[in-house]
Amino acid sequence: MAWGESLQGQRVESRSTRERVPAGTRVERDVVYERVGDRELHLDFYRPPTQSKLPLVVWVHGGGWKSGSKNGAGPSKILLTRGFAVASVEYRLSGEATFPAAVVDCKAAVSFLRKHADRFGIDPARIGAWGSSAGGHLVAMLGTTGDDQTFDLHPVSKEVSSRVQAVCNWFGPSDFLRMNDVKGAIDHDAPDSPESRFIGGAIQENVTLVQRANPITYITEGDPPFLHLHGSKDRLVPLSQSQLLDAALRKAGVQTELHVVVDGDHGFRGAREPMRDIIDRSIRFFESTLRETDRTSNE
Repeated sequence: MAWGESLQGQRVESRSTRERVPAGTRVERDVVYERVGDRELHLDFYRPPTQSKLPLVVWVHGGGWKSGSKNGAGPSKILLTRGFAVASVEYRLSGEATFPAAVVDCKAAVSFLRKHADRFGIDPARIGAWGSSAGGHLVAMLGTTGDDQTFDLHPVSKEVSSRVQAVCNWFGPSDFLRMNDVKGAIDHDAPDSPESRFIGGAIQENVTLVQRANPITYITEGDPPFLHLHGSKDRLVPLSQSQLLDAALRKAGVQTELHVVVDGDHGFRGAREPMRDIIDRSIRFFESTLRETDRTSNE
C-alpha cells in the first residue's frame, strides 16, 4: 500500500465532486501564490457569502510528499458551513523538488493569503492550518517555525509573516528517524521510502538534514495551539509520531491535545469513531482557537 494514497476523503476528487460547496460560496481556483522560475504555484480559495472578515483555514494535502492534489480540499470544505474561509494549497512534490521546497511553498501560501487579506475577506490574525499525513507534517512545520525565518525563502514570505494561529495535525510524521520504532507496513529507513525521497537521500545517512525537517526542532513556547488526531493502529505513520510531537510541545508549554482514534489505521480506516465525529472534533478545535485569537497577534 502506497504511503498516503488511500486516505479516506483524501483522493483527488472529480470535477462534479469538487463543485459541491454551499450555495453562494465564492470559489477561486488556481490562484497563483508564488512562482519558481517558470513554475507557478497555485491555491484554491473558498469563502461563504458574508460581509464579515472571516478566519481562514489552510488545507495541506497528503500523499507521502510525492503525490496528492489541492483539488477537493479534503474535509476542510465543511468549515464553509461554520463561518470559515478555506484555502487548499499546492506545493512542489518530492519528484520535482526535495526538502525544504514543500515547507517553503506552504509558508509562502500563508504569507500570500495574509498579504491579500482584504482581497479575500479574511482576518490576517486568524489563520489556521490543517493537514493529513504528509500534510500533517507540513502544517506542524508551519506551526513550529512561525518565529523562525529559516524557511521564509520565497519573496512573499520575506515581506509578510507566514505564522499561523492554530494547527490541526492528522496523523503526520514528525521524527523520521524514529518511524521504524514500531513495525509497520513499510521500511521508512529504505532509500526509496517516502521520507528518504522527501529528504533527497536515505534518512539514516542524512541525520542532520532530517533533523531540519523535524517540527520538534523548532518548538518554542510561543507556538500556536495544536490538535493531533492519530489512529491507534496506523501502519504507515505510527501513533508514536504524534505522541513525540505532542510531548515536545507540552514540555515547552504549548497548548496541545492528542486524540487517539481507537482502532484507526492510516486515514482512520477501521476506526470505531465515525468520520463525521473526527471531522467535527477538528472543526471545533478551530472554532475554539481562531475565534478567540488575539487580533493583535503577529501578522
